[in-house]
Amino acid sequence: MSLFLLPVHLQPNFNNRGPITIHKKYFLTPQDPHSFAPTTVRPRSEDLNSLLDRRTRESNFVQSSASFASMTPARNSKSPISPQPRAVKVVVALIETTFSMSNPPPQPSLGYFSPSKSDTSSPDPASNAIPPPPLVSPGQSRFPPPKFQLDQLPPPSIRTPNGPSPASGGLKTGSPIPHLSTPPGPPVFTSPVRPAAVPFRASPVTPQPVAFSPAASLPTSSPVFFSNGSHELERELSNVTDDDTVPVGEPPYVLFSAHKMLKQKKLANVPSLGFGALVSPGREVSPGPQIIQRDPHRCHSCGAYANIYCNILLGSGQWQCVICRELNGSEGEYISSSKEELSNYPELSSPMVDYVQTGNNRPGFVPVSDSRMSAPIVLVIDECLDEQHLWHLQSSLHAFVDSLLPTTRIGIVLYGRTVSVYDFSEESIASADVLPGDKSPCQEYLKALIYGTGIYLSPMHASLPVAHAIFSSLRPYKLNVPEASRDRCLGTAVEVALAIIQGPSADISRGIIKRSGGNSRIIVCAGGPNTYGPGSVPHSFSHPNYAHLEKTAMKWMERLGQEAHQHNTVVDILCAGQCPVRVPVLQPLAKASGGVFVLHDDFGEAFGVNLQRASARAAGSHGFLAIRCSDDILITQVVGPGEEAHVDTHETFKNDTSLYIQMPSVEETQCFSLSSENKRDIRTEYVYFQFTIQYLNVYQADISRVITVRLPTVDSVSAYLESVQDEVAAVLIAKRTLLRAKNSSDAFDMRSTIDERIKDIALKFGSQVPKSKQYRFPKEISLLPELLFHLRRGPLLGSIVGHEDERSVLRNLFLNASFDLSLRMVAPRCLMHREGGTFEELPAYDLAMQSDAAVVLDHGTDVFIWLGAELSSDEAKSAAALAACRTLAEEISELRFPAPRILSFKEGSSQARYFVSRLIPAHKDPPYEQEARFPQLRTLTIEQRTKLKSSFVSFDDPSFCEWVRSLRVVPPEPS
Repeated sequence: MSLFLLPVHLQPNFNNRGPITIHKKYFLTPQDPHSFAPTTVRPRSEDLNSLLDRRTRESNFVQSSASFASMTPARNSKSPISPQPRAVKVVVALIETTFSMSNPPPQPSLGYFSPSKSDTSSPDPASNAIPPPPLVSPGQSRFPPPKFQLDQLPPPSIRTPNGPSPASGGLKTGSPIPHLSTPPGPPVFTSPVRPAAVPFRASPVTPQPVAFSPAASLPTSSPVFFSNGSHELERELSNVTDDDTVPVGEPPYVLFSAHKMLKQKKLANVPSLGFGALVSPGREVSPGPQIIQRDPHRCHSCGAYANIYCNILLGSGQWQCVICRELNGSEGEYISSSKEELSNYPELSSPMVDYVQTGNNRPGFVPVSDSRMSAPIVLVIDECLDEQHLWHLQSSLHAFVDSLLPTTRIGIVLYGRTVSVYDFSEESIASADVLPGDKSPCQEYLKALIYGTGIYLSPMHASLPVAHAIFSSLRPYKLNVPEASRDRCLGTAVEVALAIIQGPSADISRGIIKRSGGNSRIIVCAGGPNTYGPGSVPHSFSHPNYAHLEKTAMKWMERLGQEAHQHNTVVDILCAGQCPVRVPVLQPLAKASGGVFVLHDDFGEAFGVNLQRASARAAGSHGFLAIRCSDDILITQVVGPGEEAHVDTHETFKNDTSLYIQMPSVEETQCFSLSSENKRDIRTEYVYFQFTIQYLNVYQADISRVITVRLPTVDSVSAYLESVQDEVAAVLIAKRTLLRAKNSSDAFDMRSTIDERIKDIALKFGSQVPKSKQYRFPKEISLLPELLFHLRRGPLLGSIVGHEDERSVLRNLFLNASFDLSLRMVAPRCLMHREGGTFEELPAYDLAMQSDAAVVLDHGTDVFIWLGAELSSDEAKSAAALAACRTLAEEISELRFPAPRILSFKEGSSQARYFVSRLIPAHKDPPYEQEARFPQLRTLTIEQRTKLKSSFVSFDDPSFCEWVRSLRVVPPEPS
């Protein structure tokens, strides 16, 4: 065997942590002397230390100090293993190294808490209404971290115009159909405005989870008898609740497009408006559902669960199913002398409950406090980056590992033309096993890797110094090859990362196999396309067989994602830079595994924030969503992060007509969009929907979340329109529309469907103007046309987004996004800065671009800060306004994933076009319409209004009123 020893003296240290002397040893087997050749690492011309210091200060990275010696693991005794053919070992020894590393304090031990008897007792009967979804305190955490807050409530300092908002008021639900559409990508959240927070931090982004504890019981209804539509059993059946005491509104997990349903099939099934719901299976609210630790009572016919709306036979304990109307036994459990006693059962006093089984029926599983952290995170990093991108990536990676908890297990894999898997087995050594990337790793290599003495998944408290050293030793790509043409074996690298997660590691040597709680996670940091090895595509689009090779690569990536899902592993792909990454090829990998795909401009601050938030996202596994509804309702379409489950994957009942959806992961950011129709004219006073979410949480507890909703039916069209929730209806319409907009050509066609939809709603539900061909839009849903106008001209369907890759990523993100993020992606939120640090919420019109003001525009995936020219001329005021706007932008996006870009610019600059293009050009309307829709104009002087009018540039884009009139519809009056 030939041995080459190549000493190289470098100073890649960061934050003045002292010089590092690196020795690289290359071991070559005689069978293949040309496998790898040693390369000399050229000393850097500029001190990386100062550069990283500067990048650290710019990104507000915070790193605490601790001794390197106290952070290093004990040296493991190793037995030699015979070398495998063509295997290469690269050892990097760290000598005379001094580091200062962050050492987060250990978390307190957490265990399971079983609800006591008092916890399942009836709450105060006086409180008989379910409150709207309350704010989630950062200190509270029931579901796996992070604790994303979905409610979009304005702070006291923001004045909001009058108008109902489903996020802050009533809630809705709907149903899905056997036709299931499954775009990938998780959603995004918004948090209420709070005191300023550093957006990029070295500490965990969100509080850590606690084990299950009994949730505060929801208010119960005082028991009153009613027939619930069953006249045959009116004298025998009792219901725990009465029509007047049933909680008002729907559970926060479900948002319906209307609070009532039309009885007439013909009007209810008008496709232009439609009826549906948004279901968030993993959403967490406080107080959460009541927890029940026993088997549920289920209908023997259709499988529905006993619930708050069931009729009960007090003498025998039998209950009537609200879905199929069958009588079922309760094994005597519901036998009671009075209806008041029934309210002691959580499922009969609350519309949503969690059935939890925490029994340890999984050999080898240890349900301890760090079970959440036993789910490893493997970083798969592109090593074909240019110098500038590499600096940003190193800064983001250093901050990322500093943010992890000490118990978090991490693995590091680099890929280029080869795959390097780093070993943490030595006290002061980081060694990498290098595998070829031109084909999938063979079993011999994987066995030598997995069953050897190396440790490839190591807790942060033992490997933090080595992780920092690995990131510091990364070198930029040296060959003179274009970014898109560099060999990247991303597919092979993910296969190797999966093998590391599946196989035994250091825990086996200690006699314990810790099974991960929840899903493991692979995070790919990519700067270019996969052009080498399995799942690759040619460097150039001009390749004669490119279309076929791309289709083959997409299928291979999808199979790899399915394999990851089978092993409870989520693959997130975070891309950055200007090099096209061939989104259609990589998206199936993230989608099939239940992960997300995110594009960034660079590897800087936004990338680093998303890296932290991706790792902190908690994911349940083995998820199923079952949807049951009254026989009069038909689920026609489901859009969301799942697929219709096969019959053999779930339980069945003899008359079960429910729709089952299999979810790759169950996360708080996910949302399903359901559309439904009436099968026939409805004759009952109520219709029922029941949603059941079954999954394993991060503590490996079996959760069955049951949500039951009852909606009244009405004959009056006016009463129905009054109950329509404009914002929910707009999001549902947008998701149905975007599902068909697969490319830019489709997006252009979908704009025409928006026009036809507005005309049809006015025709079916509005009224004709006397002696005119125009129609009045229904005043009850006057907000809907403006929301759809934003959709029509915004980045989802409009021409704002240039590259098709960006449109594809936005589309898939939107189709799976939560209601809050979806609404912001459809219609931006405009906030104008006022003296004193307060903000006033205004319509998203270009009339807000007043020269003496600063404006924040939240458009979901982007947050813009615009400074007027007059304000910018005053340095002191401009700096104060910019700081306030920046703080607000960070606060409203603090808990979103993916984290939005925050861009700021001055009036008249070239980049300001990104801001202007997202505002409705209301300056083209006559003054009386401007004042009616933008009342803030009345506060301006004549001079200010004249100056504002003269600042606008003329272009062809119509205003909202002009667009509506072009459809022969009278613009609805502002609410």
